[in-house]
Amino acid sequence: MTKTLVILLGPTGVGKTDLSIDLATFLKTEIISCDSRQIFQEMNIGTAAPDQQTLEAIPHHFIRTHSIHDPYNARRFELDGLQKLEQLFNTRDNVLMTGGSMLYIDALVNGLDDLPNIDPELRLALMNRLSAEGLEPLLDQLQTLDPNYYNEVDRKNPKRIVHALEVCLTTGKPFSELRTNKIQNRPFKIIKIGLNCDRAILHNRINDRVDKMFKDGLEIEAKELYEFRNLNSLNTVGYRELFDYFDGTITLAQASEKIKANTRKYARKQLTWFRRDPEITWFSPDQKGEILSYLKSNLVV
Repeated sequence: MTKTLVILLGPTGVGKTDLSIDLATFLKTEIISCDSRQIFQEMNIGTAAPDQQTLEAIPHHFIRTHSIHDPYNARRFELDGLQKLEQLFNTRDNVLMTGGSMLYIDALVNGLDDLPNIDPELRLALMNRLSAEGLEPLLDQLQTLDPNYYNEVDRKNPKRIVHALEVCLTTGKPFSELRTNKIQNRPFKIIKIGLNCDRAILHNRINDRVDKMFKDGLEIEAKELYEFRNLNSLNTVGYRELFDYFDGTITLAQASEKIKANTRKYARKQLTWFRRDPEITWFSPDQKGEILSYLKSNLVV
């Protein structure tokens, strides 16, 4: 294969954005973002989206390209990302993709099952039930409709439970029967570079970044989005906590601490997911020279 997709991944706050500019410059290429929240136009500060100077330094794709009112998911990213790669590979041997959204990376690399599109009204109805009744009634329904998936699903993960119910109710078939988990072959080589650092350093970076978000106007941004809080796009760290503050259930200081704690928790979840993948070669964020040497020995530049 003469074409290569280089993927720079790692936990939130580790330093992927800064390094991605250097790598894209070295590769003489453009960047595909695989961040499931930076894709939304209205969410800039709370998603730590690249600033305008960064976006002007290297062309980026899938940054601020969709509205929070336009439902987007890993399946759409797989299709859109493959189409964009085909375009970029027409003029480049290498393309860089960077981000930390596990499902988006997995979708583009391995492919997702061809599941049906979900009626937004069905999704809203299930989310309203979740809010009004809690998770247990949805779990009971899932156990009835798909006992096999019920036995394996994380029963504390409402997103997966709701999604499985959506598929069951849309198709009339168990979600578990429609999943093939078949890995797709891609017509390009894939190199995965992971970034990680000492946990204490990562936690400090996360805490500092949250403080900077507040200085940059995160509270104002979240306030402007408060009326849309039930949208799936806004069900994310950095906004949920401030919505609770606006509801009066916690203080602003508590919201800030919760954002930091939940971001650290998400970073641990990302690392747990990524560590299952033996194809990732790991580096520290300050090992730019080693990363460039690794790329030089593994692709044509």
